[in-house]
Amino acid sequence: MPTTSLHATRAQITDFLTHKRIAAIGVSRDAKSFTRSVTTLFKSKGYEVVPVNPGATEIDGQPSFANIQDVQPPVDSVLVLTTPEASDQVVRDCAKSGVKRVWLYGPGNAKVANPSAVTFCHEHGIDVIPGECPFMFIGTWPHKMHGVINKLIGIYPR
Repeated sequence: MPTTSLHATRAQITDFLTHKRIAAIGVSRDAKSFTRSVTTLFKSKGYEVVPVNPGATEIDGQPSFANIQDVQPPVDSVLVLTTPEASDQVVRDCAKSGVKRVWLYGPGNAKVANPSAVTFCHEHGIDVIPGECPFMFIGTWPHKMHGVINKLIGIYPR
């Protein structure tokens, strides 16, 4: 069941991570981009990551789709790597495609999540994780240390 909070819960994150096939919307064509680091991390943990970028026909040797509606077979979970401004349209497209889970990650700042995109998800039955960094939950120990620090200061998802 979707949360109505602007914060993610640990249960939401665990649920998202149990789905091994996800779409990554906004993954860059640039191999040195942070978005590629995120998708590489997911792949290294056994996830099938479906790239979605309207400006690319392939990324990392995989076919890239122009939008979430084109992904076949469809996915239930989406990692949004676009700018916060672009996420409004992305979550609308996700709703049209029957996506059940969305992780809104703002490049450059893990706490950036578009409030209107979060609200849209709540209103349309999409479970949304607004702004947590995936590296804290499935990354290597330096990234998990970020999670430990967040626990100590009281901002880690409960």
